[in-house]
Amino acid sequence: MGKPLLIGVSARIYYPGTPGIQEAGVWTKTLHYLEQSVAHWLLAGGALPVMVPAVDRDSLVKRSDIDLEHYAEALDGLVLQGGNDVAPESYRESPLAPEWSGDRVRDRYEMALVRAFVDAGKPVFGICRGLQLLNVTFGGTLLQDIATQRPEAQSHRELGKYEQHFHTIDLLPGTTLAGLYPGVARATMNSIHHQGIKDLAPGFDIEARCPEDGMIEAIRRREGSYVAGVQWHPEFHDPDDPKHFDDGPILRHFLAAARAAKG
Repeated sequence: MGKPLLIGVSARIYYPGTPGIQEAGVWTKTLHYLEQSVAHWLLAGGALPVMVPAVDRDSLVKRSDIDLEHYAEALDGLVLQGGNDVAPESYRESPLAPEWSGDRVRDRYEMALVRAFVDAGKPVFGICRGLQLLNVTFGGTLLQDIATQRPEAQSHRELGKYEQHFHTIDLLPGTTLAGLYPGVARATMNSIHHQGIKDLAPGFDIEARCPEDGMIEAIRRREGSYVAGVQWHPEFHDPDDPKHFDDGPILRHFLAAARAAKG
């Protein structure tokens, strides 16, 4: 058995002063962190997760000291975690409300990280915010708030339920995603997002939609290296619960692409 794959994971970022967090100790510092469930999801596939910290103009370490390209060369693939909203400025819009301003610092870091891994021919997979970030990176746009801009849409997030909020999705025939699940046309997924894809990025295919309102739930780049994302959180699914969609084939397909790119 060869060495396990090393999969980079973009950092989630906590900023001091976040509402509801007591200002003491570690909470007075900016934190870059890897959510345990994402790490366990990759570990379940036999891969080793490696968090890639963000570096910006205000960091002690400058981008000139170590580039994201070094991570792309050293690692075998990239997963983009969920988290804060994508900033509207990242897709040439202004926030419709202050609470939808998003995280422009994380956007710039993750977009540069995606480009580095794509340029290196390494696969990239986006989870929830990660799908939205991929769409924006390649020229698409987002709905800043589904309930406001698509009031006829069903609820894609219910406060207090978090990963226990579900709705159905349709796997679109002929797509790579559908090919991973022969005989499965519809499935139930967790849903924890209030933003979503408005305009799909050029060169991408839609692989799943919410049948109730048509919201895009999975995408994949048509050509070039592996770039794909899902709007749900595969890391929150219980593999022992038959009611939950089995995300194992998605993980194995991504890791197989990482092994192929590794050569």
